[in-house]
Amino acid sequence: MKEFETIYFEYYDMVFRYVFSLCKEETWAEEITQEAFFKALKNINSFRGECKLSVWLCQIAKNIFYKEAKKRKRQVDYPLEIIQDANDIKQKIYNKDETLEIHKLLHKLKEPYKEVFWMRTFGELSFKDIGLIFGKSESWARVTYHRAKMKIKEEIPCDIHVN
Repeated sequence: MKEFETIYFEYYDMVFRYVFSLCKEETWAEEITQEAFFKALKNINSFRGECKLSVWLCQIAKNIFYKEAKKRKRQVDYPLEIIQDANDIKQKIYNKDETLEIHKLLHKLKEPYKEVFWMRTFGELSFKDIGLIFGKSESWARVTYHRAKMKIKEEIPCDIHVN
């Protein structure tokens, strides 16, 4: 695990920049990068060394990007303006008509997703700090936050849009 943390810190920025060049959205690029490292960690034993580690990581990220891009295009009845990230969710909290609905969704989240989401979104804690609080790694905090966001996005009513 220590070795993978070294890999994460050494290659994160490079993979992120590559993904950002594909999707042109910082939040989406961060999500894809996080998921790529999560998949890489799960499949590190399948890395055979036939290419550079950076190439392997970027290939995983690219595959995730294309899969997600295809999925987003299929959702014709859900415009891309629907809640894209936590900042958008924070903006929606201030809209009284939608506050109750968002809070209901947040309340339904299971732990640790609920707490990690709240710490990051409303407590504005860094992933590193969240990881320290839980006795886990920064990567764990990033992945947990991303999963919480995805759970919220799956449940959000289609009539809640970002202006």
